[in-house]
Amino acid sequence: MAWPIAEVARMSGVTARTLRHYDEIGLLPPAWIGTNGHRYYEERQLLRLQQVLVLRALGLGLPEIGRILAAQVDELKALRGHYRRLLAERDRLDALAGTVARTITDLERSRKDGTDMITISRPENLFEGLGPARCIKVLDDFPELVGAAERHTSAWTEAEIEADERERTAQMIRLAELLATGLPADADEVQAEIDTQYRTLARIRAATAEEFRALGRTCVENEHWYAVYESIAPGLAAYQRAAIEAYAATRLS
Repeated sequence: MAWPIAEVARMSGVTARTLRHYDEIGLLPPAWIGTNGHRYYEERQLLRLQQVLVLRALGLGLPEIGRILAAQVDELKALRGHYRRLLAERDRLDALAGTVARTITDLERSRKDGTDMITISRPENLFEGLGPARCIKVLDDFPELVGAAERHTSAWTEAEIEADERERTAQMIRLAELLATGLPADADEVQAEIDTQYRTLARIRAATAEEFRALGRTCVENEHWYAVYESIAPGLAAYQRAAIEAYAATRLS
Protein backbone atom coordinates (compact mmCIF):
# COMPACT_ATOMS: atom_id res chain seq x y z
CA MET A 1 0.00 0.00 0.00
CA ALA A 2 1.19 3.53 -0.69
CA TRP A 3 0.26 6.82 0.97
CA PRO A 4 0.56 10.30 -0.59
CA ILE A 5 2.77 12.85 1.12
CA ALA A 6 -0.22 14.72 2.56
CA GLU A 7 -1.46 11.58 4.30
CA VAL A 8 2.02 10.77 5.64
CA ALA A 9 2.25 14.31 6.99
CA ARG A 10 -1.11 13.89 8.72
CA MET A 11 -0.19 10.52 10.26
CA SER A 12 3.28 11.51 11.44
CA GLY A 13 2.79 15.15 12.39
CA VAL A 14 5.70 16.07 10.09
CA THR A 15 4.91 18.76 7.56
CA ALA A 16 4.98 18.04 3.84
CA ARG A 17 7.67 20.71 3.55
CA THR A 18 9.91 18.79 5.93
CA LEU A 19 9.24 15.49 4.14
CA ARG A 20 10.27 17.10 0.86
CA HIS A 21 13.43 18.38 2.54
CA TYR A 22 14.21 14.86 3.82
CA ASP A 23 13.90 13.64 0.23
CA GLU A 24 16.11 16.41 -1.14
CA ILE A 25 18.96 15.55 1.25
CA GLY A 26 18.61 11.81 0.61
CA LEU A 27 17.43 10.99 4.11
CA LEU A 28 13.96 9.75 3.19
CA PRO A 29 13.26 9.31 -0.53
CA PRO A 30 9.66 8.36 -1.34
CA ALA A 31 8.82 4.94 -2.75
CA TRP A 32 7.90 6.61 -6.01
CA ILE A 33 6.76 9.90 -7.52
CA GLY A 34 3.52 10.04 -9.48
CA THR A 35 3.02 11.62 -12.88
CA ASN A 36 1.45 14.53 -11.05
CA GLY A 37 4.76 15.09 -9.21
CA HIS A 38 3.37 13.98 -5.83
CA ARG A 39 5.48 11.79 -3.57
CA TYR A 40 4.14 8.43 -2.36
CA TYR A 41 5.40 6.37 0.59
CA GLU A 42 5.10 2.66 1.37
CA GLU A 43 5.56 0.70 4.62
CA ARG A 44 9.35 0.64 4.41
CA GLN A 45 9.49 4.44 4.09
CA LEU A 46 7.12 4.82 7.06
CA LEU A 47 9.41 2.65 9.18
CA ARG A 48 12.38 4.75 8.13
CA LEU A 49 10.48 7.93 8.97
CA GLN A 50 9.74 6.51 12.42
CA GLN A 51 13.46 5.96 12.96
CA VAL A 52 14.25 9.50 11.78
CA LEU A 53 11.74 10.95 14.22
CA VAL A 54 12.97 8.82 17.11
CA LEU A 55 16.54 9.94 16.50
CA ARG A 56 15.43 13.56 16.14
CA ALA A 57 13.63 13.27 19.48
CA LEU A 58 16.91 12.07 20.95
CA GLY A 59 18.57 15.28 19.78
CA LEU A 60 20.58 13.97 16.83
CA GLY A 61 21.19 16.18 13.82
CA LEU A 62 20.13 15.20 10.32
CA PRO A 63 23.68 14.46 9.08
CA GLU A 64 24.27 12.08 12.00
CA ILE A 65 20.89 10.43 11.47
CA GLY A 66 21.76 9.90 7.83
CA ARG A 67 25.02 8.20 8.78
CA ILE A 68 23.26 5.96 11.32
CA LEU A 69 20.58 4.87 8.90
CA ALA A 70 23.08 4.28 6.11
CA ALA A 71 25.16 2.03 8.36
CA GLN A 72 22.36 -0.13 9.76
CA VAL A 73 21.56 -3.44 8.11
CA ASP A 74 18.99 -4.94 10.47
CA GLU A 75 15.88 -2.90 11.28
CA LEU A 76 14.96 -4.91 14.37
CA LYS A 77 18.46 -4.56 15.79
CA ALA A 78 18.36 -0.84 15.04
CA LEU A 79 15.00 -0.44 16.80
CA ARG A 80 16.37 -2.18 19.89
CA GLY A 81 19.23 0.29 19.87
CA HIS A 82 16.77 3.19 19.57
CA TYR A 83 14.80 1.73 22.47
CA ARG A 84 17.91 1.78 24.65
CA ARG A 85 18.48 5.40 23.65
CA LEU A 86 14.90 6.25 24.58
CA LEU A 87 15.40 4.75 28.03
CA ALA A 88 18.50 6.91 28.39
CA GLU A 89 16.45 9.91 27.25
CA ARG A 90 13.91 9.15 29.95
CA ASP A 91 16.71 9.35 32.49
CA ARG A 92 17.82 12.67 30.94
CA LEU A 93 14.30 14.07 31.31
CA ASP A 94 14.29 13.00 34.95
CA ALA A 95 17.53 14.92 35.39
CA LEU A 96 16.01 17.94 33.64
CA ALA A 97 13.00 17.86 35.97
CA GLY A 98 15.41 17.83 38.91
CA THR A 99 17.27 20.81 37.43
CA VAL A 100 14.10 22.87 37.13
CA ALA A 101 13.04 21.87 40.65
CA ARG A 102 16.39 23.05 42.06
CA THR A 103 16.06 26.36 40.20
CA ILE A 104 12.58 26.90 41.60
CA THR A 105 13.86 26.20 45.11
CA ASP A 106 16.76 28.66 44.68
CA LEU A 107 14.47 31.40 43.38
CA GLU A 108 11.91 30.85 46.13
CA ARG A 109 14.70 31.12 48.68
CA SER A 110 15.90 34.41 47.14
CA ARG A 111 12.40 35.88 47.23
CA LYS A 112 11.93 34.87 50.86
CA ASP A 113 15.07 36.88 51.58
CA GLY A 114 13.18 39.95 50.38
CA THR A 115 15.18 40.73 47.25
CA ASP A 116 13.77 41.30 43.76
CA MET A 117 17.11 40.65 42.10
CA ILE A 118 17.38 37.43 40.14
CA THR A 119 20.57 35.58 40.98
CA ILE A 120 21.65 32.28 39.48
CA SER A 121 24.83 30.96 41.07
CA ARG A 122 25.63 28.52 38.26
CA PRO A 123 23.80 29.56 35.08
CA GLU A 124 24.79 26.41 33.21
CA ASN A 125 22.67 24.41 35.67
CA LEU A 126 19.58 25.85 34.02
CA PHE A 127 20.46 23.89 30.91
CA GLU A 128 21.39 20.53 32.36
CA GLY A 129 19.76 18.02 30.02
CA LEU A 130 19.37 20.56 27.23
CA GLY A 131 22.23 20.49 24.71
CA PRO A 132 22.83 23.43 22.34
CA ALA A 133 20.84 21.94 19.48
CA ARG A 134 17.77 21.24 21.61
CA CYS A 135 16.61 24.85 21.53
CA ILE A 136 16.23 24.67 17.77
CA LYS A 137 15.46 21.05 16.98
CA VAL A 138 11.75 21.69 17.45
CA LEU A 139 11.81 23.95 14.36
CA ASP A 140 11.40 21.13 11.87
CA ASP A 141 9.30 23.36 9.63
CA PHE A 142 12.46 25.39 9.01
CA PRO A 143 15.11 22.80 8.06
CA GLU A 144 17.52 25.40 6.69
CA LEU A 145 17.76 27.13 10.07
CA VAL A 146 18.01 23.80 11.88
CA GLY A 147 20.80 22.63 9.58
CA ALA A 148 22.76 25.85 10.04
CA ALA A 149 22.48 25.56 13.83
CA GLU A 150 23.59 21.93 13.82
CA ARG A 151 26.61 22.69 11.65
CA HIS A 152 27.51 25.64 13.87
CA THR A 153 27.40 23.71 17.15
CA SER A 154 28.60 20.28 16.01
CA ALA A 155 32.28 20.92 16.78
CA TRP A 156 31.85 22.97 19.96
CA THR A 157 34.07 22.19 22.92
CA GLU A 158 32.68 21.84 26.43
CA ALA A 159 33.97 25.34 27.20
CA GLU A 160 32.14 26.79 24.20
CA ILE A 161 28.93 25.00 25.18
CA GLU A 162 29.17 26.36 28.73
CA ALA A 163 29.84 29.89 27.45
CA ASP A 164 26.78 29.66 25.20
CA GLU A 165 24.65 28.46 28.10
CA ARG A 166 25.85 31.30 30.30
CA GLU A 167 25.03 33.88 27.65
CA ARG A 168 21.54 32.47 27.06
CA THR A 169 20.92 32.50 30.80
CA ALA A 170 22.09 36.11 31.03
CA GLN A 171 19.70 37.04 28.21
CA MET A 172 16.80 35.39 30.02
CA ILE A 173 17.63 37.13 33.29
CA ARG A 174 17.91 40.57 31.63
CA LEU A 175 14.53 40.04 29.99
CA ALA A 176 13.01 38.88 33.30
CA GLU A 177 14.22 42.08 34.96
CA LEU A 178 12.53 44.14 32.23
CA LEU A 179 9.33 42.13 32.73
CA ALA A 180 9.47 42.87 36.45
CA THR A 181 9.49 46.64 35.76
CA GLY A 182 6.19 46.35 33.89
CA LEU A 183 7.53 47.39 30.49
CA PRO A 184 5.43 46.14 27.55
CA ALA A 185 7.02 43.66 25.16
CA ASP A 186 7.35 46.30 22.43
CA ALA A 187 9.11 48.86 24.63
CA ASP A 188 12.42 50.20 23.32
CA GLU A 189 14.42 48.65 26.17
CA VAL A 190 12.86 45.23 25.56
CA GLN A 191 13.33 45.46 21.82
CA ALA A 192 17.00 46.35 22.32
CA GLU A 193 17.41 43.11 24.28
CA ILE A 194 15.65 41.14 21.53
CA ASP A 195 17.95 42.78 18.99
CA THR A 196 20.90 41.41 20.95
CA GLN A 197 19.32 37.94 20.81
CA TYR A 198 18.71 38.24 17.08
CA ARG A 199 22.28 39.32 16.43
CA THR A 200 23.50 36.31 18.42
CA LEU A 201 21.35 34.06 16.24
CA ALA A 202 22.56 35.84 13.11
CA ARG A 203 26.08 34.61 13.82
CA ILE A 204 24.67 31.21 12.88
CA ARG A 205 22.23 32.39 10.21
CA ALA A 206 20.23 35.56 9.63
CA ALA A 207 16.74 34.23 10.38
CA THR A 208 13.72 35.38 8.43
CA ALA A 209 10.78 36.98 10.20
CA GLU A 210 8.88 33.70 9.92
CA GLU A 211 11.78 31.70 11.38
CA PHE A 212 12.32 34.16 14.23
CA ARG A 213 8.62 34.12 15.11
CA ALA A 214 8.71 30.31 15.18
CA LEU A 215 11.71 30.43 17.51
CA GLY A 216 9.72 32.72 19.80
CA ARG A 217 6.80 30.33 19.82
CA THR A 218 9.02 27.49 21.04
CA CYS A 219 9.46 29.40 24.31
CA VAL A 220 5.79 28.68 25.02
CA GLU A 221 5.07 25.56 22.98
CA ASN A 222 8.15 23.48 23.83
CA GLU A 223 7.70 22.01 27.31
CA HIS A 224 11.41 22.01 28.14
CA TRP A 225 12.02 25.65 27.26
CA TYR A 226 8.73 26.77 28.78
CA ALA A 227 9.79 25.18 32.08
CA VAL A 228 13.17 26.92 31.96
CA TYR A 229 11.65 30.36 31.27
CA GLU A 230 8.93 29.97 33.87
CA SER A 231 11.45 28.83 36.49
CA ILE A 232 13.12 32.22 36.16
CA ALA A 233 9.96 34.33 36.24
CA PRO A 234 6.26 33.50 35.79
CA GLY A 235 5.07 34.82 32.43
CA LEU A 236 8.59 35.12 31.01
CA ALA A 237 7.99 32.59 28.21
CA ALA A 238 4.98 34.50 26.86
CA TYR A 239 6.82 37.81 27.32
CA GLN A 240 9.75 36.52 25.25
CA ARG A 241 7.39 35.33 22.53
CA ALA A 242 5.52 38.64 22.43
CA ALA A 243 8.78 40.60 22.29
CA ILE A 244 10.01 38.50 19.37
CA GLU A 245 6.66 38.96 17.59
CA ALA A 246 7.00 42.72 17.96
CA TYR A 247 10.60 42.68 16.75
CA ALA A 248 9.78 40.53 13.71
CA ALA A 249 6.84 42.80 12.79
CA THR A 250 8.80 46.05 12.99
CA ARG A 251 12.33 45.08 11.97
CA LEU A 252 12.20 41.90 9.90
CA SER A 253 8.99 42.20 7.87
